[in-house]
Amino acid sequence: MPVATQLVISGQSKPGALAKVTAVLGEAGVNIKAFSAPEVVGTGKLRLLVADLDGARAALRSAKIKFGEETALLLSLENKPGALKKVAELLMKSRINIKCGYCTPSREGKRALVVLTVSNTDKALTILRNQSLDEF
Repeated sequence: MPVATQLVISGQSKPGALAKVTAVLGEAGVNIKAFSAPEVVGTGKLRLLVADLDGARAALRSAKIKFGEETALLLSLENKPGALKKVAELLMKSRINIKCGYCTPSREGKRALVVLTVSNTDKALTILRNQSLDEF
């Protein structure tokens, strides 16, 4: 199962916040592969997986947009009831907290592409690899 570096941008939830970040990345030619922007009141976190991490870092720094980074697990699960339950229960039994998660079905709809950040990435990788979960 692959891991990726996810960019995390904290800021006020207001009109134009996402537009500014996407404009900066778009002008730099950086493709956004996945993002999470949950509804919040006040300060929120925008999480991004990008095709060109170094290019995104440079573009955001140049635009004076502060960001952090975190390791994210990338899973490809069967798009069926209970698939995420299995992962969540395995992590719970090992006392690993899921800090953030989001997903989208694949184009053909047979798989769900899941992005998770957890409290113990190395332990989670070991546990989930041993369960033969597919990669994407």
